[in-house]
Amino acid sequence: METDSPVQTSSEEQQKLFSLKKWNPVALWTWDVECDTCAICRVNLMEACLRCQSDSKSDECVVVWGECNHSFHNCCMALWVKQNNRCPLCQVDWSVQRVGK
Repeated sequence: METDSPVQTSSEEQQKLFSLKKWNPVALWTWDVECDTCAICRVNLMEACLRCQSDSKSDECVVVWGECNHSFHNCCMALWVKQNNRCPLCQVDWSVQRVGK
C-alpha cells in the first residue's frame, strides 16, 4: 500500500528563475469610430463642421455617436434627425449612445 507523501523540492528549484529589473508597459489604442469623416457634411470629425466653422463656433462643435456606433457632428445630426430619424449610413432608427469631443 502506497502512502501519500509530500513532494520535496530541492533548494535549486526554490530559487528564483529570474528577477524583473525594469518594465516598460506599452498601451495600444484605436479610434472608436468606423470612419473619421462626418457622412453629412464630409468634414473630418476632429474639426468643426462647416456650419460651426462659418459661425466661428469651432469650440462648441462636438461629435455624437449612435447606438449603431456611427458618428457625426452633433450639429449635422441634429438637422438630419428633424427630417429623418434614421442613421444616414445604416438606416437604423437613430438613438444617441454618447456625445463628446
